[in-house]
Amino acid sequence: MANLYSTKVRASGGRQGSIRSEDGLLDLKLALPRALGGMGDATNPEQLFAGGYAACFENALLHVSRDAGHRFADDDIDVVAKIDLSRNETGGFVLAAALAVTIAGIDQQAAERLAQGAHAICPYSNAIRGNVDVAISVSVR
Repeated sequence: MANLYSTKVRASGGRQGSIRSEDGLLDLKLALPRALGGMGDATNPEQLFAGGYAACFENALLHVSRDAGHRFADDDIDVVAKIDLSRNETGGFVLAAALAVTIAGIDQQAAERLAQGAHAICPYSNAIRGNVDVAISVSVR
């Protein structure tokens, strides 16, 4: 199967270093969050993952919505991703994700179907399926 897109990002200095994409569009300082004893004065890998997951999931939701005959404006759909970092029983670090999806203009059952459809095709969801617990809550407005 042919790649649709590829990118490279170099990390230097770990959680208290920096990241830079090969095209220079992503160029960020990283910092250990205050909750982990750091200064918290820059972004961290969990925030970056949450932002990427929320954006990708929302795009997947728009895609399955169009296929189902719905046309939503940008402000009709909201996705908030929460990423938790914890330790497992052997002391390793693990992630958990929670997606809070809000959709305007449809009923609860239709919104839940669309969210499940998005979860089935979202590359982030597919990448972590079976390895990271993902909870999805859906509400309508």
